[in-house]
Amino acid sequence: MPRKTYTRAFKLQAVRMLADQGLSVAEVARRLGVGENCLRNWRAAARDQGQDAFPGQGNLSPVEDELRRLRAAVQRLRAERDLLKKATTR
Repeated sequence: MPRKTYTRAFKLQAVRMLADQGLSVAEVARRLGVGENCLRNWRAAARDQGQDAFPGQGNLSPVEDELRRLRAAVQRLRAERDLLKKATTR
């Protein structure tokens, strides 16, 4: 059975239902047909990450994007360093 995926808008709506309407996690989970733990995780992500929560599949958060760029830069610099080492030993 394939795993269900939910849109960013759906997740934000679920979190808003918890905050604005004052409903319990169990009640919102029943209304939306999602698991309670899933809903708790969404609420924690929204609280911790704010607007960066739920970037979507293939969309990296700003922190993850910067980490990816920095790792690529480190790899490029190591390759340049190794090339210069080889050139000086000859």
